[in-house]
Amino acid sequence: MFAAAIRFNFLYRESQLSSFLCVNSSAKSPLEAQLCRVGFRLRKYLAGFLLLSLFAVTDSCAQTVGPLDERFVPRLVEVISADESTSAAALDELSAFWQMSYVAPLLETISLTRNRRRVIQIFELLRANTGQSFDFDIQLWYGWLWHQQYEMAPEYAAFKARLFATIDPRFRAYFSADRNTSIRLDEVRWGGVLQDGIPPLRSPAMVAATEADYLDDGNIVFGIEIDGDARAYPKRILAWHEMFVDNIAQIPVIGVYCTLCGSMIIYETQVGSVNYQMGTSGFLYRSNKLMYDRTTQSLWNTLWGKPVIGPLVGKNIQLKRRSVVTTSWGEWRRRHPDTTVLSLDTGYQRDYGEGVAYRDYFATDELMFNVPDLDTRLKNKDEVLAIILPEYPDQPLAIATAYLSDHQLLQAEIAAMRFVVVTDNSGASRVFAADSTQFVDFDGDDTLADEQGQLWQLSESRLVGEHGQELLRLPAHRAFWFGWYSAYSKTRLIH
Repeated sequence: MFAAAIRFNFLYRESQLSSFLCVNSSAKSPLEAQLCRVGFRLRKYLAGFLLLSLFAVTDSCAQTVGPLDERFVPRLVEVISADESTSAAALDELSAFWQMSYVAPLLETISLTRNRRRVIQIFELLRANTGQSFDFDIQLWYGWLWHQQYEMAPEYAAFKARLFATIDPRFRAYFSADRNTSIRLDEVRWGGVLQDGIPPLRSPAMVAATEADYLDDGNIVFGIEIDGDARAYPKRILAWHEMFVDNIAQIPVIGVYCTLCGSMIIYETQVGSVNYQMGTSGFLYRSNKLMYDRTTQSLWNTLWGKPVIGPLVGKNIQLKRRSVVTTSWGEWRRRHPDTTVLSLDTGYQRDYGEGVAYRDYFATDELMFNVPDLDTRLKNKDEVLAIILPEYPDQPLAIATAYLSDHQLLQAEIAAMRFVVVTDNSGASRVFAADSTQFVDFDGDDTLADEQGQLWQLSESRLVGEHGQELLRLPAHRAFWFGWYSAYSKTRLIH
């Protein structure tokens, strides 16, 4: 991918609008000046030259996208024509035959033109025909649109396919007109990178703990152990790659780290006889990265673990979650001295320093891409421990990590399944089935006591009682509150 683009992944931020209007423009109209003012605060994360080079699809794209019907697609494409008269005629006709279904594609064309005058004209068209006035804040426009019930034009998917194919021809397959979808297409937004532009680590090199001299004890790692095979994947590396594809204990897995929504999830990729080979699509849904599988080019929701656009939709395909713990390198190495850990030899040139990638994004509560709804019981980027059990997929649970810090031993239940959440002194949380066992004490490290006075030893995969009883680990992972709530608006929250 573009090396500079990887930094913070701010390339499709709405500040691009003001950047287009402000960069290299000394004389500004009042409207242009307003655009500059609107985007000033957001532009602190981006350099204008990146936006101009990466988002400015050439105006010749109007010639590469062919008409699909008598009016919808050609007129929308002609909006960004290099010829001013053609563009003006297209805008006039769209206004004369106005439909709500024009809003989403017009917002997408705004994102893909550097013509300052054209951006202003499109916003004026939107204001005149919707009765809404959000100035030049494209985030507010999207937020309003997502709360409208309207019939999307049948040609919208094909338009989206052809428009974004001008950026990466591989994008065309995502939105073919004959593809099934279980989500609103107007909520699927380009994240600013090409397919696999944020490159996944495939069968990455691992080294012994004693060789990982680049890590400090306080560095954050994602710890995974399957059948005795313990692995550590440092956040400082995965923030640049957002996905690894690996085999752990001979089980094919992917680790998906969505930096925007703060979630790290481990999935088995084998479903029946099929091993799905995943990659990064370049698109987002509710600020959550969408994966794709190489065979069908279906798009998958990473928080749901299932396909949402493409031929696999409706096939009852669900990836199995595996346990992962967010902890410090020192704590993980203490518990697992034989662990392996990602090597710095990834095959890519990146600054893998702790906290380098997405530093500015993580430092504030602001979102890079807005979502339809927020829940103010917690701040947007407050971390929660997210639990969703395969037996009860419609009863998700989120527990604020701040709450868990004060309640290191927490017993809870989802429907008929009881479990215990154990948070050690380092702040790492693990979830275990409790069955009928009632725990009353935890030493903050590795020993629990139940109400009968029996002691239980904590391991990565299970709790083991004095008499050999075993309570198995349940999958759980951390996420930013806004991201989890956007994916599971019916979630229960403990905070």
